[in-house]
Amino acid sequence: MDHLGTVRIETDRTVLRRFTTDDAEYMFKNWAGDDAVTKYLTWPTHSGADESRRVIRMWEEKYGTPDNYQWCIELKNTKEAIGSISAVDVNEKLNAVEIGYCIGREFWGRGITTEALGALIEFFFEKVKVNRIAAKHDLNNPASGRVMQKCGLIKEGTLRQAGFNNTGVCDLVIYGLVKADRKKGE
Repeated sequence: MDHLGTVRIETDRTVLRRFTTDDAEYMFKNWAGDDAVTKYLTWPTHSGADESRRVIRMWEEKYGTPDNYQWCIELKNTKEAIGSISAVDVNEKLNAVEIGYCIGREFWGRGITTEALGALIEFFFEKVKVNRIAAKHDLNNPASGRVMQKCGLIKEGTLRQAGFNNTGVCDLVIYGLVKADRKKGE
């Protein structure tokens, strides 16, 4: 892989960029402090913007590492941080990444996450030169799976009782795409 780290990426409606502690208030307000958003996530709902700020500081410390990929999803028209998207796992042996994302409830159903994920799929295949991109979602959160499907990821199966999130032990649906499959579809 040709690691580039968290570089700025623009889509039609968003800027994917590094987080700064200035994003803490928006992070807490828009997604991290909302139980509905964090329901299917592996980290607990934040109790306040100070907790969001602490998390962002940890991310900022890792930005110097070229295989770290943690983006803020910012709306272009408002400059507001509305979510996050990242490579939650980077596997050098498999030349693969797993992507995770979350976005504020106010922004659900607008195609924004699909736009961001699509941009990262392009980035990871074309710039980082990965061979495989994967993503997983709780079986009870099919909206997340629809984002993956819209971006061309292929459902590979369900891993029974293979995950743990804020709802407890859960079944995970896994989607993936390898470079050879992507070329067939072009």
